[in-house]
Amino acid sequence: MRKFIHIAIMFVIALVFVNNPLTDQYIAGLKGDSGVVAVSVSKPKNSPLYDEIAAKAAEYSIPAQDAKIDPVWKAIPGYNGIAVDVEASYKKMKSGNKFNEEKLVFKQVEPKVKLGDLPPAPVYKGHPDKPMVSFIINVAWGNEYLSGMLATLKNHNVSASFFLEGRWVKNNPELARLIMDAGHEVGNHSYTHPDMKVISSAKAREEILKTNDVIEATMSEKVPKPITWFAPPSGSYRDEIVKIAAQENLGTVMWTVDTVDWKKPSPEQLINRVLSKVHNGALILMHPTDSTEKSLDQLIMGLKQKNLQIGTVSELLSEKRIQNRENNNQGFGKNNNNDIN
Repeated sequence: MRKFIHIAIMFVIALVFVNNPLTDQYIAGLKGDSGVVAVSVSKPKNSPLYDEIAAKAAEYSIPAQDAKIDPVWKAIPGYNGIAVDVEASYKKMKSGNKFNEEKLVFKQVEPKVKLGDLPPAPVYKGHPDKPMVSFIINVAWGNEYLSGMLATLKNHNVSASFFLEGRWVKNNPELARLIMDAGHEVGNHSYTHPDMKVISSAKAREEILKTNDVIEATMSEKVPKPITWFAPPSGSYRDEIVKIAAQENLGTVMWTVDTVDWKKPSPEQLINRVLSKVHNGALILMHPTDSTEKSLDQLIMGLKQKNLQIGTVSELLSEKRIQNRENNNQGFGKNNNNDIN
């Protein structure tokens, strides 16, 4: 009988504990977003190596930089900083029980202010510390040169941002799909290529929305992401146009380096013009022209020789830090061969 009473008492106590809201709160606090109980990783006891890594971490850190509005260059994106992941670095060095700079592991630290946090403003370039550039290819004509340009981009494994005129997409759906099938980013270049600076606000919104609609209808399931960037024809805009684009969830993109390919320069002239003016974060404007098609291969090689990566507008304007192994000033900490999370 006593054994039965003892078991009953234990059962009641267990029932009260399980149904206690404080217990539920405690368990919930141990769980992450996945619902799995997280195991806290604490500092190892009596580990001079761990202490040394923690003490030296500040020497390798680079602070994040906030996005800002520049009086000349308008909106400039932020740039991630880096910090030593002490626990991950310790795990890599633990077996040798000795500090090894080559085995440091870094993690990116996001800025407090990002590009999306700024008031609507055009973007002319990426962050000046980011060793990357982007091709802005505005398409309203030049069909005969597109295939060659796409082939060159593919050969170099380069992704570009094609800003398409809506009317052109409607008349050339196969070419538009060819661009998307190649994995390039697609942006909005208005519907009829008007001067956005002088048209009415209602007409400007119509131009933007109509272009989005025809691109999405033409691409169908081929559009992997929403259209997020608008390039005003001829770079003409007024502040209200930028605000209207922002209301339709589009950032306004300009450029810092112009190929001036519509003037039919020789390949040598085009390449020299770009490479003499290019810089970290440059947005390089071009069109499907004979000059650009003939120049693109050497231009890409010239940019890579300057240790500049080439990415889409979205990649360039993101805060994500990139690792350039050829340039110690742009790498992660003191050594560019480290891991980064």
